[in-house]
Formats: sequence, C-alpha cells, structure tokens
Amino acid sequence: MAEARAFWVTAPGRGDVRSELLPAPGAGEVLVETLTSGISRGTETLVFEGRVPKSQHQVMRAPFQSGEFEFPLKYGYSSVGTVIDGAPELHGRRVFCLYPHQDRYVVPASAVVPVPDDVPDARAVLAANLEAALNGLWDAAPRIGDRVAVIGAGVVGALAAALLARMPGNAVQLIDVNIDKAAIAAALGVDFALPDAARGEVDLVIHASGAADGLVRALDLAGFEASIVELSWYGDRAVALPLGGAFHSRRLQLISSQVGAVAPARRSRWDRRRRLALALDLLADRRFDALLAPAVPFVRLPEVMAELATRPSDVMCQVISYR
Repeated sequence: MAEARAFWVTAPGRGDVRSELLPAPGAGEVLVETLTSGISRGTETLVFEGRVPKSQHQVMRAPFQSGEFEFPLKYGYSSVGTVIDGAPELHGRRVFCLYPHQDRYVVPASAVVPVPDDVPDARAVLAANLEAALNGLWDAAPRIGDRVAVIGAGVVGALAAALLARMPGNAVQLIDVNIDKAAIAAALGVDFALPDAARGEVDLVIHASGAADGLVRALDLAGFEASIVELSWYGDRAVALPLGGAFHSRRLQLISSQVGAVAPARRSRWDRRRRLALALDLLADRRFDALLAPAVPFVRLPEVMAELATRPSDVMCQVISYR
C-alpha cells in the first residue's frame, strides 16, 4: 500500500499533517498525485474553528470528508492533480476533484473532471468557488442591461461580479469595506465602490460578504421589486435584518443560494459534474489570477490555516503547492 499525507483539523483552531496508507486503485478508480489545492477561506475557516452548527453537519459534509465536525476531521474540496494509476483513459491527465488537502488519493474515476489545457494548475483550484458563483447567478437569473450590486469582494463575490460584467449592457459594481479590493475589481474589469458610495436602486443584489452589515446594505441598495441573492454562509452566527423598513413596500425578494444543489432552473438538464466542467472551462480567463495568493508548501498548511482563521489579511484564495 502507498503512503499519503493529509491535513487534519484536530481541534478548533488546530491542525496537523498526518500519514495514512492508500490502497491500490480498483476497477473504475484512479490514483491522483496532487499538484495544488486551494483553501476556500470562508467555509474552511468556519470548519477549522469548529463553527458548523450541528443542524448543518450532514448538509456541509464535503464529498470525500473523513471524520465528523466534532474532530478530528479531514476537510476540503479544491484539489488539482495528475492521474498516475487506474482508468487508462485518464492516465497522465490533469484533473480537478472535490477532495481534501492530501498529497495522493484514490477516488472513483467519475469523481474527477479533466482540467482544460489552457487552465494552469493554480487557477484551476478556483473551480469550486466558481461553481458557487455560477450556481448563484443561475438562482439570480440576471438579465441583459441590469444594474447589479455585488456586496463582498471575497473570491465568490469577485467571481460572480466578473461573470455578470460579461453580460451585454450590465452595469456591475463590486462593493467592499476594504478599499484595497479596488485593485482586484480593476483586474477583473469591474467597477468598485465602498458601501456608503455604492449606487442604489439596482435591479439585482448579490450578497457574498459573510457579514450582517453587508446584507443590511443589500436591502438599502435594492430597487422596487429587486432580488437579493444570498451567497454567504454564516455558520453558527445569528443575523438580524431590519425587515420593518422598506422591505415589504419595495416588494423585495430575498433568495438563498447554495452550491450543494444545482439551481432549480437548470436542474432538469444539468448535474453537478456538467456544472463543474463549465466552471473549469470559464477559468481559461487569465484575469482570475488576480484572486490567487502565492503558493505555500503543503507542510506549512497547519500554520497557514491558523493564520487565515485568526488574522486579518488580503488573501483571497490561498494556493497550496505539493511539489
């Protein structure tokens, strides 16, 4: 049996790299050697800190998670690697898999999706986040010429804004409390605004800040009968909203979106594999490199995860290198 190394969260705010044995791939399976993985900062730091409510333990399970949310736990879902054994048609191919941070793993061949040749390893780790943004836009159903506010310039919000800006006639504004995110918006070809300076009376609001203040601001910016799509996940935090104001008189719609299920408007024709393949194709755009932090070695992952969870930083997507 081959040996693999994996990152485990051992207690709230603590983790380490552990060794484990891997079986040889069986029929219909592949052995993947990891090239890069990415930290989905919002969700993974909540998991790392032990802030997943018990009511959401089953819903929030990652496809190849090991352990439970009480710890120890192996969690993650943005892995890019090379198939080195197993299904002949995939041998030598670069693939994306919704797998935790681990240097080698065995999965069914159906669990991996080939990475297009024009998408570099590091950029490919954004596929899971781009899936979330894409699914959110399917839920939002934007139209040509919409005025759109995207609140929260994290990875998912920035990706959603970039996709919306591609639609003809759309006026998209990416909004964040951090003025430094203006450079990210510029790299993606999107206008930027601080919350107090944001344009109001918009047709659609995408909220992805993960903060209650951001959702309150979304209510302020929405025009008559506008939709607000909530992409944030708050873990165990309660969120209070001023629904006694103009929420009803403006006939606003507050719509939840979560990547675990394909948006209803697409569900009859799309499955998650097709959606993931589309996300990977969209990553051929080199502008998305603006969202990637310089790669750090896999062995440093325990300290890097602790830093991301506890210290303010401008890191968007932290790339982990296994070479």
